[in-house]
Amino acid sequence: MPKETPEILRNDEAPLYMGEKITDYVTALENLGYKKEDVSKILITHKHDDHTGEIRSFPDAKVYISKTEAEEMKLDGDNIVPVEFTSGSYHNFEKSEKIVDGIYLMEATGHTTGNSIVIVEDDDKYVMIHGDVTYTDEALYANKLSVVFEDVDKARETLDNVREFISNNPTVYLSTHTSLGPENLENQAIIDLDNEPESIKPE
Repeated sequence: MPKETPEILRNDEAPLYMGEKITDYVTALENLGYKKEDVSKILITHKHDDHTGEIRSFPDAKVYISKTEAEEMKLDGDNIVPVEFTSGSYHNFEKSEKIVDGIYLMEATGHTTGNSIVIVEDDDKYVMIHGDVTYTDEALYANKLSVVFEDVDKARETLDNVREFISNNPTVYLSTHTSLGPENLENQAIIDLDNEPESIKPE
């Protein structure tokens, strides 16, 4: 989120709560021992502020984002790389862009018209950084679309492609709007769509 994003008050009647704001992105990065200058490449899944609000803090990093989203955001500059997905198909995804060996950006429209997914090859498994294809892992297991769509039909197609990929490949699934994202990464948890883990509801 951008630094200036205000605290979102919890409302138990609301359909979605993003959680408490702990710190801003750049400070969190520094707390992990990284400087802004250490970041050489940034991959953007889509244009929404909570995913792009701090790219301004990395003027020297190459920013890879779909051409559609770059144009809608009016991004320019030598560090902006508008991706047109010219690397051909990748598994069951029709269009991809190879960023470096083992890291690919997939065209996965629906949530936004230029939405993308990042897939990282990690030895015998894959790590999927999907942005907002589903807001929770529960939606992935339940095969339900989440919120905020610019094209519902394409969002349905993208979720079908995601589930097909996960069914055929050992995949660690990284949601961005649930604590299960970092937990899945830390535990290297492989998604099994036929065996949904029990959800832990917040107190």
